[in-house]
Amino acid sequence: MLLLGLDIGTSSIKASVIDGNTGGVVASAQYPDTENTIAVPQVGWAEQDPDMWWECVRQAIFRCHASGQYNPKDIAAIGIAYQMHGLVLVDRDLRVLRPSIIWCDSRAVAIGNEAFEAIGADQCLSHLLNSPGNFTAAKLAWVKANEPRVYGSIYKIMLPGDFIAMKLTGTITTSNSALSEGIFWDFQTNGVSADVMQYFGFPHTILPEIRPVFSNHGEVSSTVADLLGLKAGVPVCYKAGDQPNNALSLNVLEPGEVAATAGTSGVVYSVSDQISYDPLSRVNTFAHVNHEWNSLNRLGTLLCVNGTGILNRWIKDNVAGGLGYAAMNEAAATVAPGANNLYILPFGNGAERVLSNKTVDATFSGINFNIHSKAHIIRAAQEGIAFSLKYGVDIMASIGTAPKVIRAGKANMFLSDVFAEALVNSIGVAVELYDTDGAKGAALGAGIGKGFFNAPQEAFSTMKPIGTIVPQAHLVAQYQEVYQGWKALLQTKL
Repeated sequence: MLLLGLDIGTSSIKASVIDGNTGGVVASAQYPDTENTIAVPQVGWAEQDPDMWWECVRQAIFRCHASGQYNPKDIAAIGIAYQMHGLVLVDRDLRVLRPSIIWCDSRAVAIGNEAFEAIGADQCLSHLLNSPGNFTAAKLAWVKANEPRVYGSIYKIMLPGDFIAMKLTGTITTSNSALSEGIFWDFQTNGVSADVMQYFGFPHTILPEIRPVFSNHGEVSSTVADLLGLKAGVPVCYKAGDQPNNALSLNVLEPGEVAATAGTSGVVYSVSDQISYDPLSRVNTFAHVNHEWNSLNRLGTLLCVNGTGILNRWIKDNVAGGLGYAAMNEAAATVAPGANNLYILPFGNGAERVLSNKTVDATFSGINFNIHSKAHIIRAAQEGIAFSLKYGVDIMASIGTAPKVIRAGKANMFLSDVFAEALVNSIGVAVELYDTDGAKGAALGAGIGKGFFNAPQEAFSTMKPIGTIVPQAHLVAQYQEVYQGWKALLQTKL
């Protein structure tokens, strides 16, 4: 059975066709070759056009087809992973009403904080497991307050993956996992939050139909099938946010298992069977992809740092002098840990949840023109990203979700030995690396939803690590010292 996985990223869209019998990648493609733009109409805002995502999906699928490695009509199921927390609005004709307010947009922070105070901290944390903060519900409230004509035309709201599924099938659905990431889900009543809907004045009809993550979310229409060369009626039978999906792709499904990624954002994601939360909402708990599978709780506690890939790209474009990412990694490795007392805070991409939704600009500290080169700056940036994740992991440990081992795909910043070394030795936990990614995970998720696999774990039964990075005592001591200097700089900004 062939399975198609789509990963709707911020920078690009990736498509992978997987042989469900072997788990092998038959074809894979990304579109565009360069990074998609993020519109910034005002400082702290971030928007993308959902129709741009759809065009990129089409082109990525066409590139897979062009490989000639399979018959597109043999694709039997589709899975979708997507950038989390984005708000997509459509009217009754399923037309997009405005650009999507995406995950790193900060405009709704004050609205979410006001909701937290009005609903009550205890009520929010015990029922939503989070403050409404800067999540999807608060972004919708911003539209209601500031764009009443747009709000009045809304038929349904969606997350980015719901939108792509709608474009494929004409059907609009969502899941408890998706609603939890938007802070619409009440974990005590196991339904849509009455508190959130009533406080913001949202009608329940604005939400899509709720279906399980692993289930039929619509079938490819004949028109789209003709356009994409697929068979009409192929089901979209899995949708999940990129971080829960990344965890799925790494077989992180059970309590104590932890996944990490360092792409556009930096994330550590820990699975628990306990309905728990950070009292300050610096790390956030959502329903995992297998929450309520066999009636069991499976929650994912997510640490997210916005300023990860964007810092690395900024360094490439403005400092690296024409070096590509691979050459940057090599340059960083020529410098000793600590980059001769040069520290970089990577918090320059909107409000950071791990910093209690404060907007802290990126900071370069300790530059000495007689000592530091671009290699030092590249290394300090990569160490700064690793240290920001270490900072968040310490918060996770304070609520009982400290990792014992971390699994990650060998991609993005995990291709850098410097970043991986800094992360492993500052946290003091081994990282297992796997040959997987979000599109492959989404494809296997489709196989689970289709019933080709009897349970999520079955889809990953043959998965083995391709490498393991283990903390080394002398490096742990060295990186702890560097981290304390970096943390002291951060404390001056908070």
